[in-house]
Amino acid sequence: MARVFVVEDDPRLFDEVCRLLRLEGFEALGCDGFQSIAAQIVSAQPDCVLMDAMLPGCDGRMVCRELRASSDVPVIMLTCLDSEFDEVTALNLGADDYITKPYRPAVLIAHVQAALRRKKPENETVLERGGVELDVATTVARHGGSQVQPTRNEARILALLMRAEGACVARQDIMCELWESDEFVDDNTLTVNVNRLRRALASIGVPEDYIRTRRGAGYCI
Repeated sequence: MARVFVVEDDPRLFDEVCRLLRLEGFEALGCDGFQSIAAQIVSAQPDCVLMDAMLPGCDGRMVCRELRASSDVPVIMLTCLDSEFDEVTALNLGADDYITKPYRPAVLIAHVQAALRRKKPENETVLERGGVELDVATTVARHGGSQVQPTRNEARILALLMRAEGACVARQDIMCELWESDEFVDDNTLTVNVNRLRRALASIGVPEDYIRTRRGAGYCI
């Protein structure tokens, strides 16, 4: 049974989300107060986290950033903050996904299920293209003696482009690969992930044009 850690300060909404998760066969967990939330999550070792952005005395996005220092557990922001800036900020701070309130139950469950599927390791070891090496199991990318660890989604994008052997991969195909379906995904979410991946690779000396954008088509290496 997959364990989902719910961080929500509204008791009514917390109970509603937990009830929905349990009806779908998940084990729903909650935090013991809103101090040291990241540490509580690490200790609970959940398979996925649903995190509100606005919490008593803290910002859920900052909690996500703190969590990323010690865990790669999938984090889905569930929040009433619906601006593009808020979404981009959350994704840049380490969130894997973003859902605005009021949420639709079927959509919420679909996002949780997709996050859990993405977490499963694949039967691959190391990919290499154009001087960049990616360890699929650890999501570590290496180039010229340096290494960086992109987020799980960024590594999946890189692996998909590497496997394409230089062919252009359509944006829709990448979204379907990452989120199983592009039905619930804002196109801007993919752009944010690609830009973060480019910055991560640039930090170890990979040329800026390593991942190329084909306007109206997609991305290629």
